Amino acid sequence: MSEARPAVVPERPAGPAPTVGAAADIADRAERRGVIARYAALLPITPATPALTLDEGDTPLIHAPRLADWVGVAELWVKFEGTNPTGSFKDRGMVVAVARAVEAGTRTLLCASTGNTAASAAAYAARAGVQAVVLLPGGRVAGAKIAQALAYGARAIAVDGGFDAALDAARALAADYPVALVNSVNPHRIAGQATAAYEICDALGGAPDVLALPVGNGGNITAYWAGFRRYRALGRTTALPSILGGQAAGAAPLVLGHPVAQPETIASAIRIGRPASWDSAVEAARESGGEFRAVADAAILDAYRAIATREGIFCEPSSAAGVAALRASVAAGRVGRASRAVCVCTGHGLKDPQFAPQLGADAPLVAPSAQALAAALGL
Repeated sequence: MSEARPAVVPERPAGPAPTVGAAADIADRAERRGVIARYAALLPITPATPALTLDEGDTPLIHAPRLADWVGVAELWVKFEGTNPTGSFKDRGMVVAVARAVEAGTRTLLCASTGNTAASAAAYAARAGVQAVVLLPGGRVAGAKIAQALAYGARAIAVDGGFDAALDAARALAADYPVALVNSVNPHRIAGQATAAYEICDALGGAPDVLALPVGNGGNITAYWAGFRRYRALGRTTALPSILGGQAAGAAPLVLGHPVAQPETIASAIRIGRPASWDSAVEAARESGGEFRAVADAAILDAYRAIATREGIFCEPSSAAGVAALRASVAAGRVGRASRAVCVCTGHGLKDPQFAPQLGADAPLVAPSAQALAAALGL
């Protein structure tokens, strides 16, 4: 999984040289770093595509038995995409989109974003030596995500409107000016994001019974379904999962069947009222025998806390929508309790930490002694 050859090779630290076998293993692993290198044969790349990478992908699939008990299924795994370089699943598709744009000679990348896409586009633009311009819904993006994009050198512009208005503006600009649009309407993004489905099958030896994930713009559910279908066509899995898309109740156009003019939810990453990948997302749910399910913000926050306290996985609130939806579907009898499920946590908790517990001003100040600590703890 790796990147283009580094311009500077760091000196080897002092110590014994590796054996021939160890050196070969290190070299082999280095050559496979990154989505493009690892899944080259399954991606829309050419011999001229830059070997761009920040070592994205290869994220952990974590067995979560205590969360399975809470959700109500026999077996549950969490695909934690928060360990990608910029902290979200966007990286695995962005690397392909940016590499192909650079290959085509593009010097400016453009995206509309609720935060994670902006951070990812900015990081890969910096890595590739090009400029990123990000359009943000005015006052509607988590501060940590804006900080990331700016730190990577992006030019950020706040749009007077929500995400849907920002994406409309980005598409219009890209149609008439020399910029490359790297939102999920870019097919290279979808191809890169499909690698997460490949990784799940590689790790489990096949597809799960159910895949649950949060759905905002619809690109990720589209990508997962394409990935599972591709792997079955190649004979690398014999089954396909039922796909369950979780949407926030205040931003659930795919559940309602019509756009939502003013989407509202604490889950900022999926606060989208008119998904750009609407048709392909609906097709993924329908063809897989799955569904979209709306979950209240309170249920999303319950799942967010359960994922952290039961399994030690800190995801952003939007990431928990898939877990909340799976729990609701089990309770409604739509998902069997004997199921083997995978829930995708799409972003790290530090991306949007405002709903994490805070140390209050009234927290006790204890003397630094064992006796005082024991008293405070009731030991």
